Amino acid sequence: MRIAILGGTGRIGGHVLNWALDAGYPVTALARRPEALRQAALAQGGRRQEERGQAARDHEAPGREARGADALVAAALSPAAGLTVVRGDALDQTAVAEVIAGADAVISALGPRGAKTSGLLAGAASNIVSAMQQTGARRLICVSAAGAFITGDPDMSWLVRQILPRVFAKPFADVRRMEDVIRESGLDWTLVRATRLVNGPRTGQYRVSPYYPPRGGGKISRADVAHFIAAALTGDGWPRSAPALAY
Repeated sequence: MRIAILGGTGRIGGHVLNWALDAGYPVTALARRPEALRQAALAQGGRRQEERGQAARDHEAPGREARGADALVAAALSPAAGLTVVRGDALDQTAVAEVIAGADAVISALGPRGAKTSGLLAGAASNIVSAMQQTGARRLICVSAAGAFITGDPDMSWLVRQILPRVFAKPFADVRRMEDVIRESGLDWTLVRATRLVNGPRTGQYRVSPYYPPRGGGKISRADVAHFIAAALTGDGWPRSAPALAY
């Protein structure tokens, strides 16, 4: 299975990237700054990339010349670790299409940016769906946010339902638009609705429920979100559904 990853430089995406490489899956990742992808991979536990750096330099793909930051990534991560890096932005349709070409499954670990990059998730989702429909790839897993749907959560307090959507109005609106685009795509999608993200180890011990967080659950580590993504991908779990994760 060949995997395309968007958001691999992020703190969830870094865990997903390393899981895929450790498992031996060929990965193509999109990065605005390829050197940041290298840093994310190493920071999340990819020590083998450092060890294989010299071997990768001796086996660079013929016909491809890398300079500067791209050379660092090529030397540290490709091809020994099975990673191909495409320089570009998730809102660049051409770059997204290049990443997804040849992929069997696509993972988007992009996070909402609010005013910083308004409409990032919805725009990226449109590009992903378009590219997958052209290539015939079917499996899509995207990180979403449980908070964007808090007004419908029957277990959430009235006060929180009033305050949170106002504080995060723009990023939550982007999350909902992203989900709409993906739901209408006809693909085999899973929308992973994470609760409040925290740093912490992968435990594999968390609760999952449809649409809204499990009762009393308010947080989840980024490493465990990645753990769920890996399980959903390899086990083909939660097709065309929006599971919410929390401890």
